[in-house]
Amino acid sequence: MTQQETRAARHHAALAAAKASPTQHVPRHVTKAEVHQQMAGDSAMGRFNSRLAVMITRAVGTMWAAYVFVLIAFVSLPQALAAFLAGDTVTGITWLSQSFLQLVLLPILMVGQRVIAAAQDLRAEADHETLTALQQINVQQLQILEELEGIRKGQSRG
Repeated sequence: MTQQETRAARHHAALAAAKASPTQHVPRHVTKAEVHQQMAGDSAMGRFNSRLAVMITRAVGTMWAAYVFVLIAFVSLPQALAAFLAGDTVTGITWLSQSFLQLVLLPILMVGQRVIAAAQDLRAEADHETLTALQQINVQQLQILEELEGIRKGQSRG
């Protein structure tokens, strides 16, 4: 069974347990550490690869990296422009698409994704708090209903 299948089986089992006894269910908050462990595993090499990837992503995914990449792209602009004006449109288009757009847009997109991910994390935490409160309210309501059912049964006997 693959790791994904195992995870899916655990999810289905937890969902079934929550449905079977909702008063016993406690909403779970998924942490970054759990995600990293799931993605990289427990091995030292997996942790190293994960840390290195995050470090590089954080370094490249900044607006400062975008500014540096713009400067690097502009180094070759005069040659690309001269070739383009001389009739070599392929060189001009290649510079624009590869040297400028890909190089500069990469860190800008990464910054945008990081902003979006941070917003999603905040929403997920707020949702978790709300769901936990709602779950507690449901447990209290079920307890009240059970007490009322006990009172009703007691009155019907008497």
